[in-house]
Amino acid sequence: MTETAFVALTTFFATVGPPDVAALFAALTHDNTAAERRAMALKGSLIGAGILLFFALFGEVVLANFGISLPALRTAGGILLLLIAIDMVFARPSGGTTTTSEENKEAEGKKDLSVFPLATPLIAGPGAIGAAVLLVADADGDPTQISIVIGAMLAIVLLTFLLMLVATQVQRLLGVTGLHVLSRVIGVLLAALAVQFIFDGVANSGLLS
Repeated sequence: MTETAFVALTTFFATVGPPDVAALFAALTHDNTAAERRAMALKGSLIGAGILLFFALFGEVVLANFGISLPALRTAGGILLLLIAIDMVFARPSGGTTTTSEENKEAEGKKDLSVFPLATPLIAGPGAIGAAVLLVADADGDPTQISIVIGAMLAIVLLTFLLMLVATQVQRLLGVTGLHVLSRVIGVLLAALAVQFIFDGVANSGLLS
């Protein structure tokens, strides 16, 4: 159970990226009042958590209806997480965990950022959604492990919300170098986990038998 919690926390921390979300939130809401920022942070976190929870609980069923097997999901999810991990190690922006420059420009003209880009794609982005489906599927129906995965997911969303409330202080505390160091360390762990997902997916696919 401890291993499941560690893997889930590491994966969701990497794919959601709470410090990065907080930094971008601070940049996009510098003209808003403190009350407006709190309201947007809360609404965005709740919506993002709802999206991730939906895919965690029903994502495998949705994929099954499209004829996507669990080994295929593990392999595809592992590749997606590996690409995100590589970007993290090299401190490059990734469309799987953050917004693109075009999305940032669109967000700058919005008064309420809670749904877009905060809830999605910042909190519930492709990487986090893929991780939610993959980690729950990897639990093989064990209620305890599924609960741990969902608990870890919600804990990271809560951490993201709390960091957004003190986003300016986080920026000053960590700085660009601090954020990159943290990103690289988590990226290395995520890369190893991603490769393991790929190995498991290929091994269980029957292609090598």
